[in-house]
Amino acid sequence: MKQTMLARCAALAVAALLLAACGKGGGDDDTSGDARGVAQVTTAMPVQRSFHDSVAAWGSAVADPHHARAISLGHGGQVVALQVSAGQTVKRGQPLLAVAPDPAARSAWQQAQTALALASGELQRTGQMAAQHLATQSQVATARKALADAQAALAAQRALGGGAAQETVAAPDDGVVTTLSVGLGDRFAANVPLLGFMPAHALIAELGVQPDAGTQLRVGMPVQLHGVYGDGKAFEGKLSMVGRAIDPQTHLLPVQAEIPAAADATLVAGAALQASIQSDDYTAWAVPRAAVLHDGQGDYLYQLDQGKAHRVDVQLRQPAGDTVGVLGRLDAKLPVIVQGAYEVDDGDAVRQGDSQADSEPKP
Repeated sequence: MKQTMLARCAALAVAALLLAACGKGGGDDDTSGDARGVAQVTTAMPVQRSFHDSVAAWGSAVADPHHARAISLGHGGQVVALQVSAGQTVKRGQPLLAVAPDPAARSAWQQAQTALALASGELQRTGQMAAQHLATQSQVATARKALADAQAALAAQRALGGGAAQETVAAPDDGVVTTLSVGLGDRFAANVPLLGFMPAHALIAELGVQPDAGTQLRVGMPVQLHGVYGDGKAFEGKLSMVGRAIDPQTHLLPVQAEIPAAADATLVAGAALQASIQSDDYTAWAVPRAAVLHDGQGDYLYQLDQGKAHRVDVQLRQPAGDTVGVLGRLDAKLPVIVQGAYEVDDGDAVRQGDSQADSEPKP
């Protein structure tokens, strides 16, 4: 009987120990579960920084209309020689083409010569007659005027090229022949453009931007230009014109930018260009890109406030780069949740990881 009682007591003690062990193990599991329920995040401090918008533009390098010119003659004629081609670089005084004046110009020159000879002889005769009191001083004055008129007419015909059997058209300055409007043997009328000429260092960028970007642009804004093809370096210019009417062919708003003289070594007229126009600066919160989230209500992020995530609605103002610019009511003293932000909701308890990013974001 006594042995039976001892066995029962021993069994009850073992059962009590087993129950205690189970109860302790269950408590540890609950504690571990609570720890796993708190999201681990990294943070970064938001800072105010200056940003600027960039407006993309496309176009080409063209001759500056304020310096480019069309070369023509004041008389008609025929092209008898061509020494250049379109796109060729030329030096000041270099022959471009040779022309023979048309018969009408040649005839006008000869008539001017005859009129000058007649006026000169008439003045001489009138002077002799006046010395013999056979002509008045008024007649002498009239003869002198006729001689002066004949000299002026001959000078005009000489300037028009009628006095030469062949005339050479030379380059007015160092530059580029942009276009050739005539060919060998072509006859042309007076004042008809024979070729287009662009002086050296006279390129501009003729660009187009999206119409809604026009309100952001003003003359004088910095422009970064580079060629579409090749590995040419970028050039810095300035906006020189902002259009106010959409181009019906490109459906873009036309703008023009200055091209620095140094670009002439790598850019030629007609070269395709890409450009980035820097508009006005503005101040926004600089935060890492991973901190900004989006849902049906718009852009937002979380700030860590006393161990809990606090949602702040923002406007993504500058989306380019690893550090973005946002506008919103952020607290400069509270860190922004970066890694792990997508795992939490507004009001959730969070804990910072070992690799907390609490330094200023880099641009």
